[in-house]
Amino acid sequence: MQLSNHLQTDTGWEFYERTFDPEQIVTTGSNFMVGNGYMGYRGTFAEWDAEHYVACVVTDTWDTAEPGRLTELCNVPNPLYFQVRVNGETLSAFSGKTLAYERAMDLRCGLFSRRSTWQGRDGGPVTIEEEKFASYDDIHLLVMRYRLTVEEDAEISVLTGIDGRVWSISGEHFRSQEAHTLGDTADLIAMDVRTVEYDTLIRVAEDMTVQGSVPVHTTLRQVERRVLREMTFQLRAGDSLVFEKYASIQHSNGVTDPQAGAVATVERARNTGFDALLAAHRSCWERIWAVSDIQIEGDLESQLLARFNVFHNIIHTPSHARLPVGARGLSCQVYQGAAFWDQETFNLPMYLYTQPELARRILEYRYDTLDGARRKAERLGYQGAYYAWTSGKTGDELFPDFFFTDVLTGRPIRNHFNCWQIHISPDITYALWLYYEATGDWDFIERCGAEMAFEIARFLGSRVHLRVDLDRYELIRLLGPDEYHENVDNNAYTLYLSHFALDKALTLYRQMTERSPQRLTELRAAIDLTDQEVDYWQDILNRLYLPKPDSETLLIEQFDGFFNLEDITPDTLRERLIDPSEYWGWPNGIAVHAQVLKQADLLQLFALVDDFSPEVLRANYGYYEPRTEHGSSLSPSVHALIATKAGLQDEAWRYFKEAATIDLYSRSKKVMSGGSFLGGIHTAACGGIWQVIVRGFSGFEIHDNTLHFQPHLPTPWQRLRFPLTYRDNHLWVTLDDEGLVVEAQERNPGTVNVALDQRTLAVAPGKTVRLATV
Repeated sequence: MQLSNHLQTDTGWEFYERTFDPEQIVTTGSNFMVGNGYMGYRGTFAEWDAEHYVACVVTDTWDTAEPGRLTELCNVPNPLYFQVRVNGETLSAFSGKTLAYERAMDLRCGLFSRRSTWQGRDGGPVTIEEEKFASYDDIHLLVMRYRLTVEEDAEISVLTGIDGRVWSISGEHFRSQEAHTLGDTADLIAMDVRTVEYDTLIRVAEDMTVQGSVPVHTTLRQVERRVLREMTFQLRAGDSLVFEKYASIQHSNGVTDPQAGAVATVERARNTGFDALLAAHRSCWERIWAVSDIQIEGDLESQLLARFNVFHNIIHTPSHARLPVGARGLSCQVYQGAAFWDQETFNLPMYLYTQPELARRILEYRYDTLDGARRKAERLGYQGAYYAWTSGKTGDELFPDFFFTDVLTGRPIRNHFNCWQIHISPDITYALWLYYEATGDWDFIERCGAEMAFEIARFLGSRVHLRVDLDRYELIRLLGPDEYHENVDNNAYTLYLSHFALDKALTLYRQMTERSPQRLTELRAAIDLTDQEVDYWQDILNRLYLPKPDSETLLIEQFDGFFNLEDITPDTLRERLIDPSEYWGWPNGIAVHAQVLKQADLLQLFALVDDFSPEVLRANYGYYEPRTEHGSSLSPSVHALIATKAGLQDEAWRYFKEAATIDLYSRSKKVMSGGSFLGGIHTAACGGIWQVIVRGFSGFEIHDNTLHFQPHLPTPWQRLRFPLTYRDNHLWVTLDDEGLVVEAQERNPGTVNVALDQRTLAVAPGKTVRLATV
């Protein structure tokens, strides 16, 4: 099937291109990348280097290159570098003749492949076939196979090894770099680097086998921060060479001895061989897709888009440790590989119902960084846990005070993402409550969740303002999800999420009193929690201002005074730009005094809190949607989700297609207004697609321990099928025009109640139930 952006698919499990577009190497490097949650290797060509955005980004390697620069994950030396010369001419996608070409990604097992027939000035065509994957069977392992076939006699020179010339957005992260040859034959090579700030030792080790011919010349040399093998072959027409490269990347933040560990991994991989390693890797992916796959019949493009987005949500989520999901994951260093609010509101929900153990690990990361949240609150004059807007290893704030530059004056812009965007803390309570609701995991509540919820409630208690004249609590000086408007009062999203967080903290306190009184006593002592403070939370909950829908229009004002701002459309407002790169927001951007949003704000509230009628959703969607600029990749999926809930199916379909193709069809900004580079995979948008399909088109919700479905399948879809895990019960859900089918696994521990059109049935282990559409 022909797709947009030069792409095709045959089965919905793969996508490929047969046209190379040099203008899209940032996009294609992200879309075709491989990863395993520990590292991400961009889908670039083996002969490319830093100039072509080659990157291997590794988790838990945060470092600040120099004072005043951003703290970010490291892009490590490239162990898959592989350059070929044919009769003295360098094989390149940018020169010579490309007679045939295909680059593909097999989503079923995360396998990158490239096949190209190239011809230089002298000699006949040469066909290369490149395959690589980041192993899920051994997360420290990166594997590549490179096959070269000549149609005429040719001299082939190969330059391959470890390239230490890395692409780094915020400067040089390595204060030292040492290359090593290991083993009796020097087949195994390694490069050790140490980071500037934390002296983290990172070892990159690589070994290689060659089949098909014996080189007539081999040397090993170090040049320009590279350790390389130079090999020369004399081939006859029809001859082939097969190179298999085995690489391991390990660092001192993750293992005790990264030098020995990387060498052992590479030696073990070489002894195992490419095919066996790929088979083990495929087996891991089979288990992942068994609990994650979304199956769509009737529309092959939608099928591919669903799998593409689920795939990327998975490979950018660390499954090996309690680490964050970065806003660009492991596709590049943009947004520092750090957690934002997206993690809890966009990435995590999929895991609640597919891999709940992974959802717990994400939340445990927030528990591990609770002290960082406490430090931030104290630094800003508050109490409790004010989580970092940008959170890395320790949970201390990584987001700088000055992020954008005024392109008209060249001066830095002081934004307040890191001090006024307080909804990050109640967002985390929202996520931990959803996890508890989906899993019933009381052990997590006892160990982590209750303390997090209590400290977030404590922060909110120190942040609210009491309006004595109005007999209510308010939240002022805020920055909501719509980031163009700063220093606003009573942002509706923040108020409702704070109310939710206080309510759940009090609920957990009551449950702890009944179920775990000893643990509660210990916790109260540890955090100095008194009865008076709990009573204070209750008072805030009772009197916190929550803006209600207008009785006539049903509209909810996004924040105090929003409706008094200039009413203008984003397109008309855009005409006022002096420079197209201007930042639209605070303090003097063109949107500051206008009713123009960067992204969903009030609609984002509807995506999280199910307290509003379809009529209210429709009214507010109709008002805010045309005033939204969609300057964030988070926005389209939220609009799609709310449109389904509001019964606006054409709108839902339009925004689903927009959200699902942000990366694959290169429909995102590569540079933000204000001049910041923004390439890479939009992981939150990927997680948002799962929510649009499962929560939106299938109408999945949980109420009173019952799984409710209210399907609104897009017209092209004949059937939708997906797995769900609920409290250790594993189900397959199928929806079509005839109704709902739920299949329960034999090993399920209990029955699950499911409902369609107000009719409820219990699904026992090993049974299948059907509910017909009325």
